[in-house]
Amino acid sequence: MSTQVLPDVDTRPEGSDVTDDDTPEMFHYVKKNKIAESAVMGSYVVALCGETFPVTKSAKPGSPVCPECQRIYKGLPPGGDDND
Repeated sequence: MSTQVLPDVDTRPEGSDVTDDDTPEMFHYVKKNKIAESAVMGSYVVALCGETFPVTKSAKPGSPVCPECQRIYKGLPPGGDDND
Protein backbone atom coordinates (compact mmCIF):
# COMPACT_ATOMS: atom_id res chain seq x y z
CA MET A 1 0.00 0.00 0.00
CA SER A 2 1.39 3.42 -0.89
CA THR A 3 0.96 6.58 1.13
CA GLN A 4 -0.31 9.70 -0.54
CA VAL A 5 0.26 13.22 0.79
CA LEU A 6 -2.87 15.34 0.63
CA PRO A 7 -2.78 19.13 0.10
CA ASP A 8 -3.55 21.64 2.84
CA VAL A 9 -7.20 22.49 3.27
CA ASP A 10 -8.86 25.53 4.73
CA THR A 11 -12.45 26.50 5.51
CA ARG A 12 -14.45 28.64 3.12
CA PRO A 13 -18.16 29.29 2.66
CA GLU A 14 -20.54 27.03 0.85
CA GLY A 15 -22.53 29.26 -1.47
CA SER A 16 -25.94 27.60 -1.50
CA ASP A 17 -26.77 27.41 2.21
CA VAL A 18 -27.21 31.05 3.19
CA THR A 19 -29.26 32.82 5.81
CA ASP A 20 -31.60 35.78 5.23
CA ASP A 21 -28.69 38.21 5.62
CA ASP A 22 -26.51 36.43 2.98
CA THR A 23 -24.30 34.83 5.66
CA PRO A 24 -23.42 31.19 4.90
CA GLU A 25 -25.00 28.70 7.31
CA MET A 26 -21.83 26.64 7.35
CA PHE A 27 -18.34 26.59 5.93
CA HIS A 28 -16.54 23.76 4.12
CA TYR A 29 -12.96 22.51 3.85
CA VAL A 30 -11.40 23.12 0.42
CA LYS A 31 -7.89 22.99 -1.08
CA LYS A 32 -5.98 25.98 0.21
CA ASN A 33 -4.32 26.77 -3.13
CA LYS A 34 -7.71 27.07 -4.88
CA ILE A 35 -9.17 29.72 -2.53
CA ALA A 36 -7.50 32.83 -4.02
CA GLU A 37 -8.12 31.65 -7.58
CA SER A 38 -11.81 31.18 -6.83
CA ALA A 39 -12.11 34.51 -5.02
CA VAL A 40 -10.46 36.41 -7.90
CA MET A 41 -11.64 34.49 -10.94
CA GLY A 42 -15.00 33.28 -9.65
CA SER A 43 -14.12 29.67 -10.41
CA TYR A 44 -15.72 26.91 -8.36
CA VAL A 45 -13.93 24.93 -5.66
CA VAL A 46 -14.77 21.41 -4.50
CA ALA A 47 -15.11 20.83 -0.77
CA LEU A 48 -14.04 17.59 0.93
CA CYS A 49 -17.71 16.61 1.14
CA GLY A 50 -18.16 17.08 -2.62
CA GLU A 51 -20.04 20.41 -2.59
CA THR A 52 -18.97 22.83 -5.33
CA PHE A 53 -19.21 26.62 -5.03
CA PRO A 54 -17.33 29.87 -5.69
CA VAL A 55 -15.48 31.37 -2.71
CA THR A 56 -17.28 34.54 -1.65
CA LYS A 57 -16.57 34.96 2.08
CA SER A 58 -13.95 33.97 4.65
CA ALA A 59 -14.73 31.86 7.67
CA LYS A 60 -14.34 33.55 11.03
CA PRO A 61 -13.20 31.74 14.19
CA GLY A 62 -16.16 29.87 15.62
CA SER A 63 -18.03 29.69 12.30
CA PRO A 64 -20.07 26.51 11.85
CA VAL A 65 -18.30 23.88 9.74
CA CYS A 66 -19.93 21.25 7.53
CA PRO A 67 -20.09 18.06 9.65
CA GLU A 68 -19.17 15.85 6.66
CA CYS A 69 -16.12 17.99 5.76
CA GLN A 70 -15.04 18.01 9.40
CA ARG A 71 -15.39 14.20 9.66
CA ILE A 72 -13.33 13.68 6.48
CA TYR A 73 -10.68 16.26 7.49
CA LYS A 74 -10.17 14.68 10.92
CA GLY A 75 -9.65 11.31 9.23
CA LEU A 76 -6.92 12.57 6.90
CA PRO A 77 -3.28 11.84 7.67
CA PRO A 78 -1.02 14.87 8.18
CA GLY A 79 0.09 16.14 4.78
CA GLY A 80 2.77 18.31 3.30
CA ASP A 81 2.44 21.63 1.52
CA ASP A 82 2.44 20.37 -2.11
CA ASN A 83 0.25 23.17 -3.51
CA ASP A 84 -1.60 20.59 -5.66
